[in-house]
Amino acid sequence: MSENTILIENKRNGLLIKNGVSFLLPFIMITSCFALWGFANDVTSPMVKAFSKIFRMSVTEGAMVQVAFYLGYFVMAFPAALFIQKYTFKSGVLIGLGLYALGALMFIPAKTIGVYFPFLLAYFVMTCGLSFLETSCNPFIYCMGSEDTATQRLNLAQAFNPIGCLAGLYVAMEFIQAKMSPMDTAARSALSDAQFNLIKEHDLGVLIQPYVFIGAFIVILLVLIRVTKMPNSGDTHSGKPMRQSLAELLAARNYREGVIAQFFYIGAQVMCWTFIIQYGTRVFMSEGMTEKAAEILSQKYNIAAMVLFTCSRFICTWFLKYIQPGRLLSILAIVGMSAVAGVIFFTDRNGLYCLVLVSGCMSLMFPTIYGIALRGLGDNVKMGGAGLIMSILGGSVFPPLQALVIDSGVEIAGIPSTNISYVIPFICFLVVAIYGHRAYVRHNIKQDYY
Repeated sequence: MSENTILIENKRNGLLIKNGVSFLLPFIMITSCFALWGFANDVTSPMVKAFSKIFRMSVTEGAMVQVAFYLGYFVMAFPAALFIQKYTFKSGVLIGLGLYALGALMFIPAKTIGVYFPFLLAYFVMTCGLSFLETSCNPFIYCMGSEDTATQRLNLAQAFNPIGCLAGLYVAMEFIQAKMSPMDTAARSALSDAQFNLIKEHDLGVLIQPYVFIGAFIVILLVLIRVTKMPNSGDTHSGKPMRQSLAELLAARNYREGVIAQFFYIGAQVMCWTFIIQYGTRVFMSEGMTEKAAEILSQKYNIAAMVLFTCSRFICTWFLKYIQPGRLLSILAIVGMSAVAGVIFFTDRNGLYCLVLVSGCMSLMFPTIYGIALRGLGDNVKMGGAGLIMSILGGSVFPPLQALVIDSGVEIAGIPSTNISYVIPFICFLVVAIYGHRAYVRHNIKQDYY
């Protein structure tokens, strides 16, 4: 065996081996959680439109689903980091699964009450669990091998996230949107209160079913992970005061900029996946389709976007063997900006095709920003991971802003408000491109990531 072959083999083995300990089984178990929070994210995005119809609300009011959803990430990330700092990654995963299951099962009493707020509370509890999961799982995967292969390992684990996303999109289309009442928004607004309540009761019964099933499934997974022995890696408490850890993190320029880039990236991701339904519905209704048919067809384009996202994740993970992460990140962000420009200026299906293309550009971004930002943090990885999960708040901040633009009905040079609203994701991708370039420059000139 040649020396080069040995080096390649060692690098391959090092992907899931650290200090002679194999992390294959823990990697498989924890990677399953990536698929589960992907399901939660993408069964929820179409619910903005669904809740708007069920409760006869505006797009802006419906977007409160995303506010509640991503607010849970922000609120719980720091407590989750303190918890796993004191205990273990596995304990954090178990707490996360428990809260996820509780939030999903809260849809049952929310449906019984029959008003909007309990659903928002259920989403908030559910994503407090997702925050625990992501705060625990991402750095756990990061520590399951050498730091040299950490970004590649994160991308591999994250490659299973869009598989869960696809399942969520399919369930939303086939088991929620297709089974809800076909009555459109205009017809619902003309119903009497008694008629409206009958339709609402039916649609809420349809809407909660996937959440109840996933809640039951998560309880089973929680038990399986609880009885599975997992070796410790990165689970030792550093003994460093929290104030010192935070000061060191704030002083780390590469990390600090990474949190900002992640905030803008998550905002762009949520906007592009949430409002593809509104975008496609406008396009297809202008072609003469009914609102319900346009919504279902738009969801099929959403699924196509997620298929592209999934395939692109595996392809980009392979590219990372040959292209420095910062450079690949900036390239994809620039291509994403070009695609968003098409979304803005095309007013027919070409704009929708561009919106699907954006998902292919986004596939690499979250785990790559995460891996770049954590590089060189040493025993601050747990606390640093929490900051990056807190930056998911971008998914709560930006969608309501885009919804306000959509609801405004403003047109500029014949471009509809739905198209104009994608200026916000364009700006978000610009921030990501700048971060990728700066990370690449720092890497090439051998500067410290601090």
